[in-house]
Formats: sequence, structure tokens, C-alpha cells
Amino acid sequence: MHTDGDGRDGRDGHRRPGGGQGVGARATGGLGDAHDLRHHGDAEVRDDGSALVDLAVNVRADTPPAWLRARIAESLTGLAAYPDGRAARAAVAARHGLPVERVLLTAGAAEAFVLLARALKARQPVVVHPQFTEPEAALRDAGHTVDRVLLRAEDGFRLDPSAVPEDADLVVIGNPTNPTSVLHPAALIAELARPGRTLVVDEAFMDAVPDERETLAGRTDVPGLVVLRSLTKTWGLAGLRIGYVLAPPETITELERAQPLWPVSTPALAAAEACMTPRALAEQEHAARRVAIDRAHLVAGLREFASDGVRVAEPAEGPFVLIGLPGAAAVRARLRRLGFAVRRGDTFPGLDDTWLRLAVRDRATVNRFLQALDQAVSLRDC
Repeated sequence: MHTDGDGRDGRDGHRRPGGGQGVGARATGGLGDAHDLRHHGDAEVRDDGSALVDLAVNVRADTPPAWLRARIAESLTGLAAYPDGRAARAAVAARHGLPVERVLLTAGAAEAFVLLARALKARQPVVVHPQFTEPEAALRDAGHTVDRVLLRAEDGFRLDPSAVPEDADLVVIGNPTNPTSVLHPAALIAELARPGRTLVVDEAFMDAVPDERETLAGRTDVPGLVVLRSLTKTWGLAGLRIGYVLAPPETITELERAQPLWPVSTPALAAAEACMTPRALAEQEHAARRVAIDRAHLVAGLREFASDGVRVAEPAEGPFVLIGLPGAAAVRARLRRLGFAVRRGDTFPGLDDTWLRLAVRDRATVNRFLQALDQAVSLRDC
């Protein structure tokens, strides 16, 4: 079994030989953890990386669209008043067919992770990895000891619900999962629900999936279900910070108590309301289908590097692709010199320095990237 942190299995505390990955490995994230949970893709394109072609950040290119920028600009005339989130909250609720009592607006999904970590009195939190690292970082910062379930590359990073320990009273999983691009079946995730357990599903990238298939947003029949959504990826609003939580009313009340006053700005509220309109949802669906086409082109190109040791985590269903290759760190450095930024994979628990994450871009950008990858891999072999 693969272990992180203290190198123990976590069920019986005994060390396991070999260090190979295994489904259901439960590893306590304690002192000595080698993963930098606070490293995110934007670090690849700051400072000396600002001029690089960005395949590191999973925000849709050429966003926000003009109509959304105009709507945000219109809201600036109301900045003298305190933010009033009622209209945006109602719009989100209507979009998902829920009462407003089941909706909480947040300053991006990242704030929601902090609220969950601080407000919920979890005794045995478990995070299913590899996935976005901020949920575990927030839990640790709030004083929790976090256990990990590590999914295996050999199994396509697919979820096995039986791998999650029964004593877990808070379980966090991404769908589609960052960085593996795995889209877990909604029914499979729902199997994780238990009385007395909070099941947190990070759906930050679900709006990039055609028809949002496998979403759990809007479901009220799954006990303890909390769904997180972000508007920053598809709409290019990372700098504005807007997301929301869908959860039972009692959970929303607990999270709201932990939230500061007026946490979401007036421009962000205007953006949230605008992104719930039929026009926006139609554009979102069109963008999701475009991403699927561009991703297929990227994956087809990456398969051509199989003889160079490149392996693609498939099937990829998100707006990004995870690849493994020998000497990935050196290849990433060479790609930077060739003008391209990609996301390192070794900061994700369950992955090591042989993995890279690539954001899906348009066909022309992908073609130029594949040419650069050819050079970078060739240089590795010299």
C-alpha cells in the first residue's frame, strides 16, 4: 500500500514494504509530508512565467466573454452600497431547482473549503487523492488530522467506495477530479453517503463536462451531501472569486455562521447572477463541447509519444489531461525554455515527479505545444 507522511498504513499503524500504490491506502497526513499542498497552477505563470503559453492554469482561454465583462462593469455603479446577495442566491437556487435555503455564495470554492474545515466538527476527515489539495490544506489549518485514500494509476484513478473507511465522518472527493480528469459515476459517489457523514463533492469543473453528466448538484436524496461549484474556470473569473455551496439547510446555516459579513463583492454577485441565465448556460454547454473536441485532439497527439514513455491518464473528461513520463521535471523545465508552462504533478498526494498536468487549449495552441514537447523529449534523450 502507498503511504504518505509517516509511511504507515493508518489502519493498524504498521509500515508496509515497498511503497507501491494500492487502492484503499489510508494514510495519515502528518508531519514530514513531502507534498506542497499550497502549490497551484498559477505559480507556473507568475513572474518569469508570465510570458509563457499557459497550459498550467485550468481557466478557459479568452474569458470572461464581452457580455459578462459588460455586466460586471455595470455593477460598479453600485459599489457605494453593501453587497446584497439575494438575487444571485435565488438565481443559483433556480438554476439547480433548489430552495434558496440550500445555497450559500462564497468567494470562490476555496473559501468553501475553509468554511467546511472550520464549521463542521469532523472527527475522522478523509480526502480521496489525487485531487485538488486545498481541501486537505484547509482541514489541516483548522487543526484536523486528515486521512487519505489514494487511488491507483493502474486502475485509472477510479473510485472504489469500499476503500473509504467506514469511520470517516467527512469525505471529500472531486468530480471531475483535478488533476486526473476522471469523471466518477454519480451513483458510485453516492455510495459513499452514510448517516452521520458529510460527503463533499468538489464539482468545480463539472460545468466543463457536456450535459454535466454525473453531477450531484440539485440532489436532495443523498444524505449529508455537500456540492461545491466554481464559476472561475469556465467563465475566467479567478480574479473575481465567486463560487457556491449546495447543501442541506442546516449545513448552510453552519457554514454561514463561520463566514464573514459580505464575503462576496457586488461585481462577483452580478457575475453569479449573469452566469445562471439561459444565455449563459447555453454558452457554457457550447464551451464544454468545444473543450471535449480540443481535448480529444490533445490526447491523440500525446498518444504519439507512447514510444517516448508518455502515458495518458484516460479517459480524460475534464478541461485538463494528466500525463506521466520519465524525466518529467526535466521535460517541464525544457518546455518553459521553449515557451510553454505546464503544471507539475508531484504536489498532489498519490502522484510523484513523473507526472504533469496539461490544460486543454485550442487546436492551434495544442499543435505548437506538441511540437515543443517533441523537442523537450528529444533533448531529454540526448
